[in-house]
Amino acid sequence: MSIKIYNTLTRQKEVFKPIEEGKVKMYVCGPTVYNYIHIGNARPAIVFDTVRRYLEYRGYDVKYVLNFTDVDDKLIKAANELGMEVPDVADRFIKAYHEDVRAFGVRKADSHPRVTETMDDIIEFIQGLIDGGYAYEEKGDVYFKTRSFDEYGKLSHQSIDELRSGARIEVGEKKHDPLDFTLWKPAKPGEIAWDSPWGKGRPGWHIECSTMAKKYLGDTIDIHAGGQDLSFPHHENEIAQSESLNGKTFANYWMHNGYINIENEKMSKSQGNFVLVHDVIKEQNPNVVRFFMLSVHYRNPINFSKFLLDSAENGLERIKSARVNLSHRKQASTNLTDNDEEWLQKIEELKDKFITEMDDDFNTANAISVLFDLAKEGNVYVQESHTSEKVIDAFIQTMDDFINILGVEIDDNEKLLDDEIESLIEERNQARKNRNFARADQIRDELKEKNIILEDTPQGTRWKRG
Repeated sequence: MSIKIYNTLTRQKEVFKPIEEGKVKMYVCGPTVYNYIHIGNARPAIVFDTVRRYLEYRGYDVKYVLNFTDVDDKLIKAANELGMEVPDVADRFIKAYHEDVRAFGVRKADSHPRVTETMDDIIEFIQGLIDGGYAYEEKGDVYFKTRSFDEYGKLSHQSIDELRSGARIEVGEKKHDPLDFTLWKPAKPGEIAWDSPWGKGRPGWHIECSTMAKKYLGDTIDIHAGGQDLSFPHHENEIAQSESLNGKTFANYWMHNGYINIENEKMSKSQGNFVLVHDVIKEQNPNVVRFFMLSVHYRNPINFSKFLLDSAENGLERIKSARVNLSHRKQASTNLTDNDEEWLQKIEELKDKFITEMDDDFNTANAISVLFDLAKEGNVYVQESHTSEKVIDAFIQTMDDFINILGVEIDDNEKLLDDEIESLIEERNQARKNRNFARADQIRDELKEKNIILEDTPQGTRWKRG
C-alpha cells in the first residue's frame, strides 16, 4: 500500500515518493508570535502533527520543522502597546504557543527556527538573489523581480497577466513592477533593525521561510504545509525565491488545510467571534477539540460549534468506554478460545481498513469511523462467555495504535464516567444471565475499587458513587 497526498501544486492526489528512501523532510509554516494563537492556528498544528505521526507509524524517519516569525509590524506594534521589547514579546508568546498546542497533544518539532536567529542566512539568501539578477535594491528596499521567475503563479494556478491586472504600487513603494515583492525593508526610527549591505532594516515575510527551510532541510524538501490562506501569495513567493536561487524544485508536495468557521460564521475580529486557543482550553477538553478537528478531512472547511464539540466528546467517550471494557475483561480472560482466529482476522481487517483510509491523503474522518467500528467489535467481544487474552491484547494494541496516530489520549485508569459504569453493569447483568457468576462478582469488585456501589433491586441494578 502506498500513501497518496493531494498536492496543491498539481491539484491531484499523487503517490508519495520521498527524496530519500525511508526519510521525510517536512516544513510547516508556524505563527507570527505577537499574541496568543487563535483556533484557526490550532488546526494546522493538529493536522500536520497527525500527518507526522502517521508517517512515523508507516516507518518513515520524519524531520519536522515549524518556524516562528518573531519580528514584523504586528510584533513591533504589540511591543509598543505592552511597553516591552520585541524579543521579549516573542519569547512570551512562543512559550504560550508551546503550552497551548501541547494541551492538544501536539509534539514539538525537531526544529523551531526563529527569524531573528536566522538573520545572517536571510541576508546571504537575498544577496544571492541580487547577484543572480532576481532581485534589486532601491534606496534601502530590496524587491524580488517577479517576472524573472517564469513559473510564477504555478501554485495558485494564476497567470502572470491575471495577477498583474489586480496589482498596484502603493504610495512610498519603490518597486519597478506592481508584482514585485519585498525581500528587505529599511527600519523606521526606533524600530528593531539589523545591519545589512542595504542599510539597517529587517526582512520581508516571504524570504524568511525560504531561508529557514533551506537552512534546516536543504534546497528541496518533501512536504511543505500550512493553512489554505498561505497558498497565495506567501507560498507562491517562497517557490519563486527558492527555485530562483537554488535552481531546483523547492517542495515536491504542497499540503494546505481548510478554513475554520465559528458557529457557521467566518472567524474575524470585526465579527466578534475571534476565538483564542488560550481561552478555548479553559472551557473545553483539549483532547475533545483535537478529536473534533480530525473528524473532518483536513482540506475541508470545519465549523467550530458547541453542538459539534459535544458530538465529538460523546464519540470519544464511546471509544474510551470500549477501551475500559477491554481492559477490565482482560483480567477474566483465558489463554485460548475456539474462535481466536476469527476475531484476530476481524481486527486485522479493521487495521488494514484504517491504514487504507489514512493512506488516502490522511483521511482522518474515515479513519475515525474505522476506530468506532473497532470499538463496537470490542464491545461485542467482551460480552462473550469465554474470551481470550490474545484477542483482547490485539484489540487493545490496535486501538492504542489508532489512538496514538490521531494523537488523542485514552486513560483507562482515570475516574470512570457514567456511560462506562452503565456498560460494565450491563456486562455484569449479562454475565449473571449466563450464570457466569465469577465474572459478575469480578465486575462488582472492580466497580467497588472505583468507589461505585451497586444495589440490585427488582427494578434492576442501581448504582451510586461511594
